Amino acid sequence: MGKDKLRRFAEIDTFNNVLQLDAGKPFKGDWATGFFKNSNPVVLELACGKGEYTVNLAQLFPDKNFIGVDYKGNRIWRGAKTAIEENVPNVAFLRIQIENLLDYFADGEVDEIWITFPDPQPQLSREKKRLTSPRFLDKYIKILKPDGCVNLKTDNDGLHAYTAEKIEELKLNLHARTEDLYNSPYADEVLSIKTYYEKKYLKDNKNINYLKFSF
Repeated sequence: MGKDKLRRFAEIDTFNNVLQLDAGKPFKGDWATGFFKNSNPVVLELACGKGEYTVNLAQLFPDKNFIGVDYKGNRIWRGAKTAIEENVPNVAFLRIQIENLLDYFADGEVDEIWITFPDPQPQLSREKKRLTSPRFLDKYIKILKPDGCVNLKTDNDGLHAYTAEKIEELKLNLHARTEDLYNSPYADEVLSIKTYYEKKYLKDNKNINYLKFSF
């Protein structure tokens, strides 16, 4: 591990907006009142990477609580540090494996989920690792409120198509779908937030896909 990574891992231990592994478990069912000290809705960004979407959403919606979830502390460091430097109090980062979500969030505790540019896991043998596979959808339906939605933003056409197929197969509620976000009516202030990776994709003239669905 390089010196920069070691420094960042050491630094996030001092951040009051980062919880690592078991440190997040006591807040299960109590994130709003116990951690954020309010009664506002809780929104997750899964595989949040550097946390740009999490922080930007929190700045747009100060009346909601946002938690970025990722296992890579080196990336979480950037979002957590930005939130501290820019005094964004309604942001937290949780360093865990996403497959363990049910250990950290209670049934119906989450109002909305964002998945922005996740690893598409294109190999068929890795289907279960896709964040919109039935294995993960079964977790989301438990922690989401009955009217809670999942948003997927991706440059990967395969993951977009796969997710649309699962929505149809499982008879989920599709609220929005486009294969060209920025030439669609959906490109509002929220969906126009651009992560580090999205900016790279757009420079390569990749189309951006978007899906919104609920259970």
